[in-house]
Amino acid sequence: MLEARHLRVLRAVAATGSFSAAGRELGCTQPAVSQQMKALEASVGTPLLIRSGREMRLTQAGEALVRHAAGILAGLTAAEEEVAAIAGLRAGRVRLVSFPSGSSTLVPTALAALRAVHPGTRVSLEEAEPPNSVELLREGDCDVALAFRYEGAAGAEEWDDLVVRPLLTDRLVGLVPERHRLARTASAGPVAIGELAAEPWIAGCPRCRGQLIEVCASAGFTPRIDFATDDYPAVVGLVGAGLGVAVLPQLAVESVRPRGVRMLTLEPAVRREIVALTLPDLAQVPAVAATLDQLARAAAR
Repeated sequence: MLEARHLRVLRAVAATGSFSAAGRELGCTQPAVSQQMKALEASVGTPLLIRSGREMRLTQAGEALVRHAAGILAGLTAAEEEVAAIAGLRAGRVRLVSFPSGSSTLVPTALAALRAVHPGTRVSLEEAEPPNSVELLREGDCDVALAFRYEGAAGAEEWDDLVVRPLLTDRLVGLVPERHRLARTASAGPVAIGELAAEPWIAGCPRCRGQLIEVCASAGFTPRIDFATDDYPAVVGLVGAGLGVAVLPQLAVESVRPRGVRMLTLEPAVRREIVALTLPDLAQVPAVAATLDQLARAAAR
């Protein structure tokens, strides 16, 4: 019979490549890891690891068990949390992963409301951009992932295996220095992105950068990117200093205090879909369901 603690040890060994490193990650000793791996191999009746000197790799059976471990552990977590909530033993915990502009806009409002309604619910927050955040969810390393995907983008992620809670549609906006020739027309209506073809550009995160290049290509030009940074305040600061123009999601602009810049409504319109994702089993956990509800309410404000 498989035991959850043995599966957690197997995943740690597979991820770290050694018993000692797995022990450090799990907070136990190397002999304890070795003992639990032997117990797991005895229970399944076949070797799961091949040990060669200091190197260690999974057997075919080990690879198969690691593939299934995330789903098994997610199911067990769902069962534990739901039973505990029903029994009134604890309110639950939620591991949330969000991209930076979501962390500074949607997440604070949602978590403050969640704490007011369910003060016993513990929520941890880590930051990661999709698709990394989605992969963390699938691997069982978080319970809710705040993610986004661009409308009509090539190679858009498939989320058919996940529970998708739509939150909002976020439009990309142009940023120009306040003394830019187009700044005076900011309130006059949409500006064709081709109007910025000859400008130096400041690009954002790698995903946004790729989207920028696609949009500019559809308008018939290749942007000259002078600066690139994952830090949204840095993008705004560089534009404000007159060093170039940029395109950012509106949610990202709202997460900073834009000084010395003007926002432009761009055509063609480019939008990204903001969603909260979880696994089907975890969607039944009361604490996870409450977190999804509060994220949806925060997005509606």
